[in-house]
Amino acid sequence: MNQPAKTGPNRYRPLSQVANWNLETDVAIVGFGGAGACAAIEAADAGAEVVIFEAASASGGSTALSSAEIYMGGNGGTRVQQACGFNDQTEDMVTYMMMAAGPQADEAKIRNYCEQSTAHFNWLVSMGVPFRDSYHAERAIMCLTDDCLLYTGNEKAWPFASQAKPCPRGHNLQVEGDNGGPLLMKILTENVECRDNITVEYEVRALTLIADETGTVHGLVVRRDGKELNVRARGGVILCAGGFAMNEDMLRKYAPMLCAGNTPIGNPGDTGSGIEMGISVGAAAINMHEGFISLPYYPPASMTFGILVNDKGQRFINEDVYHGRLGAFALRQQSERLYFILTVEQYGDYEQVSYLGAEVAGTGETIAELESELGLRTGSLAHTLSIYNSDCERGEDREHHKAAEWLQALEPPLVALDVTPGRGAFVPFFTLGGLDTLPAGEVLTPRREIIPGLYAAGRTACGVVRRAEGYSSGMSVGDATFSGRMAGKQAAARIT
Repeated sequence: MNQPAKTGPNRYRPLSQVANWNLETDVAIVGFGGAGACAAIEAADAGAEVVIFEAASASGGSTALSSAEIYMGGNGGTRVQQACGFNDQTEDMVTYMMMAAGPQADEAKIRNYCEQSTAHFNWLVSMGVPFRDSYHAERAIMCLTDDCLLYTGNEKAWPFASQAKPCPRGHNLQVEGDNGGPLLMKILTENVECRDNITVEYEVRALTLIADETGTVHGLVVRRDGKELNVRARGGVILCAGGFAMNEDMLRKYAPMLCAGNTPIGNPGDTGSGIEMGISVGAAAINMHEGFISLPYYPPASMTFGILVNDKGQRFINEDVYHGRLGAFALRQQSERLYFILTVEQYGDYEQVSYLGAEVAGTGETIAELESELGLRTGSLAHTLSIYNSDCERGEDREHHKAAEWLQALEPPLVALDVTPGRGAFVPFFTLGGLDTLPAGEVLTPRREIIPGLYAAGRTACGVVRRAEGYSSGMSVGDATFSGRMAGKQAAARIT
């Protein structure tokens, strides 16, 4: 006897099989992280009745696990940028983000994000998100003080700085320590809870979409207390269910490169279910092979004075780049080993403040001794260091264009760290592929036709950031909160 098919995200429920609606609302949102929260607030403020379905017992998602730096600027600068003396022009921000996304760039989406970025800053402030008018000048992955503004990407590094005027755009919340994510979600959750036309259903799992024969989405199926419920969404369903970093099968299928990482970044719900739901009704999933992957080699900032070499003793990148760009370039190397070469002074307090966790692979009172310990061909590292040190004396890195401020000759005694992925170093990752959407959040088919009633935001959608090599901290939280707002407004507009 044939058993009925199990309800799951990869098979939508036909509208013809829905005998009755157990719940009805204007806008149904899957996921209560940063994207879902902002979508709910905007939809509710546009007059819609909203229900958020969250599988966990509390709000948060991956946004709560982040540092919550938010990438914003352009239009002359946010209040903080201007107060700190930075005049950030929109075209510089657009140029930088287009370079960051590379050939996968969605110019319409990037331009929309940049042109409305300062307005997004002002909206967050109106929600009660605190930003201090202060600049954190130290090179850092995250700001552990309550200062706000810092460089969080490749803005000052080649080739980006040669085409777009550098400007810091990372906005850290006014909170000490790595506590920005929890604070941001606390504030957004309070804003959700104070709106009478938003209902939150915790510990309720969204199972699949409900659609008719034309492909129009009418609602979704959820499971609450072990029972399946049909939910009608008059304005539409917004998928804010995160990426697929926690789904090993999807990683191997779509983004095998990321399997070189050892620490998926996200919450347990980042299983790709939202993406699968969209695919089930004909949505296009794009950029699925890409993700953020990092070798977080700073702090200490003095690590930037060192050089990264492969097992031929050759440099392959300017070491003043953002740690995600370095991680992406590292994975491209046809090399069995990758080493960070430093002087003892540059090594400094690495063991106390580093996130990298890479072990010392060798030391040398001479270059020849270090070559021997690392098993490098005799003279290979010596040749690289001779060229590099000569450029340091000139104040110009003619091979890889590291900025002059980070050029410092490498003289023995030297230390080498083994930063080969898979050999102990911390290599975090998350996915950057998702459903194809318009800037306002409408989900598209492979022919870029709108699927009526379906929207996506955050990492369920393929947003403004497309590659690790062009990533800047704050782009994900910025994209999630902004795209959530866009989708919320658009879904609410559909019911009028």
